[in-house]
Amino acid sequence: MKIIALGASTSSKSINQQFATFAAQQIDPVAEVLHLQDYVLPLYSTNLQEKHGIPPSAMDFLARLDTADLVIISFAEHNGSYTAAFKNLLDWASRCREKTFLGTKMLLLATSPGARGGATVLNAAAVTFPYMGAKVISCFSLPSYYQNFIPDQGIIQPELQLQFQSILNAVKTQFTQEPHQ
Repeated sequence: MKIIALGASTSSKSINQQFATFAAQQIDPVAEVLHLQDYVLPLYSTNLQEKHGIPPSAMDFLARLDTADLVIISFAEHNGSYTAAFKNLLDWASRCREKTFLGTKMLLLATSPGARGGATVLNAAAVTFPYMGAKVISCFSLPSYYQNFIPDQGIIQPELQLQFQSILNAVKTQFTQEPHQ
């Protein structure tokens, strides 16, 4: 099984990048980790698309996702929504093809320093991504990141750790019971 993980933030200290990487490595220690800052794109507009076409990095992003059996994305929440950089990448990618994710199985995550753990953006992705062709297996929001997560240990709050482990087990089970399509 090939796993790709992405933290939907360009911050070099992104807690969502850390969380996505951690989650992927719990399933497969050699999971591929993408970095949003590697997909710098001009702000999407139809004028730019008509004049210059779709930037190669947007097409490369989709090509990478197409190689995955499972994509894990952890969303940073900016004002209740996706980061501008992730939304822009999504906008460009959606111009390549309407069903952007082509049936890709996804585990959607979010975390933040606050008590809601990015729940608003996570809910938005969970509702929107299936319309874009994603098969969302599960979602998990980790609240109060700095109180509940230590990078070299993972989730340290027992109840949250059990919930998260249950989700990871369900994801693993899906791949042991279903052949890759």
